[in-house]
Amino acid sequence: MTPELSQLPTILADLPTGQLFVLTDSHTVVHCLPILADSIGQIPYHLLTIEAGEQSKNLTSVQLVWDFLLKHHATREAVLINLGGGMITDLGGFAAATYMRGIRFVNIPTTLLAMVDASSGGKTGFDYKGVKNAIGTFTPPLATLIHLDFLRTLPAEELLSGFAEMLKHGLIASQEEWVNLLQLLQEELPHEQLVEALGSTGVLQASIAIKEKVVAQDPHETGLRKILNFGHTVGHAIESAALERNALPHGYCVLWGMVAEVYLSVVKLGCPREVLQQLTQIMLQYYGRPQCNCKQREQLIQRMYRDKKNSANRTPNFTLLRAVGEPEINQYVSEKDIDEALEYLFSL
Repeated sequence: MTPELSQLPTILADLPTGQLFVLTDSHTVVHCLPILADSIGQIPYHLLTIEAGEQSKNLTSVQLVWDFLLKHHATREAVLINLGGGMITDLGGFAAATYMRGIRFVNIPTTLLAMVDASSGGKTGFDYKGVKNAIGTFTPPLATLIHLDFLRTLPAEELLSGFAEMLKHGLIASQEEWVNLLQLLQEELPHEQLVEALGSTGVLQASIAIKEKVVAQDPHETGLRKILNFGHTVGHAIESAALERNALPHGYCVLWGMVAEVYLSVVKLGCPREVLQQLTQIMLQYYGRPQCNCKQREQLIQRMYRDKKNSANRTPNFTLLRAVGEPEINQYVSEKDIDEALEYLFSL
């Protein structure tokens, strides 16, 4: 089980005075910091807040964190708490991993997306020159702490963004996990009841456990961990293209990416068409269509060549599905087939 926020005082028990640092964004400083402050108790801390949103996930913000740590004389004994969504945990984790060759950090995710994806697994980083997560490290946090009540502050769009990564975990894990998630969606629960159901049904912990199990076997993404990239080759291309205009929710981009990549899975690996139909229906009912058009297909394919999974002189590299629970890594797909998958996605 993932540790809860109540365990934070124990984790910080031997911390030297003045060596606790907290990174928030302009949303979590209002909605989440008071809860964290109660958990910290009498331990003094230094606070830095940066503007919320993907546009802050850049080198300038990393430098702000480094400057903040230097200004308050952070030593190698310091601990940085990253209180926020994936932007904060990724960026704060990178700043901590590189400050004085590495200080400890604790991730406290405040969004569903961060709980099931960004805050665990040890990936840190930031966007650079229009490329999503182009610069980063593999550095595990000292701890990742979950507090379900943070989800009550989220708009529906943020919950759906995180749920897309849960759907990805279900598709790569097992038919049982996939069916559990489909059943939860079919209930069409109101916001408050959905948050309760995520905890009470065990689907949230199951999703976190799926990722943690994969990461434990392949922490540096040399093989098995690539299955977690399902949906991300197309999804990151859509997301990176959007950064030039306005940022799109990461989970929405992954969901659209999964639709295209399940289409490729049907064509290339014989994945049952029922999976494509189920995922397409989820997209149309909950996520809507991507704001792209056929004229952008060539641009998106070129962005896929810049994906971190690629090898030199090869077509873009995908993780595809032979069936639910049967992912296949290192699937090199021709531009013609990618274009066909994008045409399917954009024509819905």
